[in-house]
Amino acid sequence: MNVDYKGVVELILNCKSLILNNDKAHQITVKGLADYVTQVDFSVQSYLTGALAEPYPEIQFLGEEGQKHALDWSRPVWILDPVDGTTNLIHDFQESCVSLGLWDGHELVFGCVYNPFHDELFEAIKGQGAYLNHRRVTVSDRPTLAKSLMMVGTSPYDKGRADQVFDKIKRLYVASEDIRRSGSAAIDLCTLGCGRADGFFEYDLKPWDYAASVVIITEAGGTVTNEKGEPVFPGERSAIVASNGHIHQEMLDLLAK
Repeated sequence: MNVDYKGVVELILNCKSLILNNDKAHQITVKGLADYVTQVDFSVQSYLTGALAEPYPEIQFLGEEGQKHALDWSRPVWILDPVDGTTNLIHDFQESCVSLGLWDGHELVFGCVYNPFHDELFEAIKGQGAYLNHRRVTVSDRPTLAKSLMMVGTSPYDKGRADQVFDKIKRLYVASEDIRRSGSAAIDLCTLGCGRADGFFEYDLKPWDYAASVVIITEAGGTVTNEKGEPVFPGERSAIVASNGHIHQEMLDLLAK
């Protein structure tokens, strides 16, 4: 599989004007509890679907918006979240991003997360390191959970499990220095990947929420697993536990109690 990753990143950067379209951000459809889609989501997905299909017709496509269909995971798949942080976009909270990952039929090999509000571009290719605005980044070297800053997600689409979710978040909060939350899992995971935070947990994420960031974190020297410490497979929803590597077992043990 021969992919011009530089060209793909340029396509993602081209989405800036689409995401910053305030009128389309307020054309909203409710999909479910705390789950929205705007015309921005549709515009970005439509643009990237077409732009990627022309040079790479052999690569399948999984996007958050639109009809889901069976995929052959033994073949390559683009995994796209056109706007991660749609609720943020609606509220002009300015923590929203495009997130695109590539599965090559065996593993995740490319990830790009772009936040146009802050002009922060995270990207990674398997075996080539992780970068923020073209400068190499690594995870932190903090050795213990007690010295660490946690990023967390609250799983707002499943508020019936709020007690269970917040019990786990409370454990991390009590054991660490503090917690943070942007409202975009992809941005939170990249915050860990560039060393601004040390760990991340969210109870339930869909593949497009995490696929790109898995490559970025692992290429930055970090670790990403499910709650059982197993590798994640981007064909499935999963709890995500991510860290700088040093505190990973501490996090898994704490979450398992």
